[in-house]
Amino acid sequence: MPRPPTPAPWRRRSVGTEPRGEARATIAAADHASEGTLVSTAQYDLDLKPGFDGDRAETAIRDLIEAIGENLHREGLSDSPRRIVAMYRELFDGLNHDPVEVLSVGFEEGHDELVILREIPFYSMCEHHFMPFHGQAHIGYMPNGRIVGLSKIARAVEILARRPQVQERLTTQIADCIEDVLSAQGVGVVIEAEHLCMTARGVRKPGATMVTSAMRGCFRDDANTRQEFLGLIRPSS
Repeated sequence: MPRPPTPAPWRRRSVGTEPRGEARATIAAADHASEGTLVSTAQYDLDLKPGFDGDRAETAIRDLIEAIGENLHREGLSDSPRRIVAMYRELFDGLNHDPVEVLSVGFEEGHDELVILREIPFYSMCEHHFMPFHGQAHIGYMPNGRIVGLSKIARAVEILARRPQVQERLTTQIADCIEDVLSAQGVGVVIEAEHLCMTARGVRKPGATMVTSAMRGCFRDDANTRQEFLGLIRPSS
């Protein structure tokens, strides 16, 4: 059986605006740039994305259970392949959604002061070991007149997290997506997360937290804006 094609990776490119004036960012996929193929930010080319094959996944899980020496037919494991497939379908549901569509539902309010949403909980899956990592995202942006509902930002984080990920990429994808879609003056993203691939295996250091940040626009160029953001996302005493 031929292997399904590999999904197109994230490629950030120049941003355009649709004639209706909606803030829908688009980028040219690098692999198809000569053909003029456009895909929205953070979205895979639908022609390349294989989708979730539940039957194939269940067969693979059955094989894995038997490969580790377990009895697939004993009571505790007989229904595990079905349950595990349902779990992965949920954990990777972000592959079926586009954060650009979520963030495109914004409002022209003329607001140009700092907006922050902190302590957004998320769960993601490390693509190296397929073990979960989880934590909180803190996001701030300086609008350029256009704002978006705070629930939309939280939803965009969830979409980008619920796919095979690394924390560094997740951080930059969130920042780039918000900057592009909202045409913001600047964006700041800080993510704190614990990785089970390090706490439950390997060096086994429970409680160790990884922190990543991405600064765009005035958050990167203006130290005062950056310090204001970093100060406001600190836990209240």
